[in-house]
Amino acid sequence: MAALDLLGRRWSLRILWELREGPLTFRALREACDGVSPTVLNGRLAELREAALLESGESGYELTRTGRELGRALRPLDAWSERWAERLERG
Repeated sequence: MAALDLLGRRWSLRILWELREGPLTFRALREACDGVSPTVLNGRLAELREAALLESGESGYELTRTGRELGRALRPLDAWSERWAERLERG
């Protein structure tokens, strides 16, 4: 339940999604997240670092091994959501 609580917080999944391809600086991550407020972004980054899902380094913020494992675990949900969206579009 703790993981679902963390991932259910606004912007948490989006931040993890945007970092899936590699590290991003704070500014680049904020832009990728459609201009989320700096205060909210800082808060979410702190929570995700505390949960060991991401870390900050010279290149910016990036997923940890645990964060990448979470991404792999969520792939079936991503595939399901693609199929669901297609069905909704067809009516």
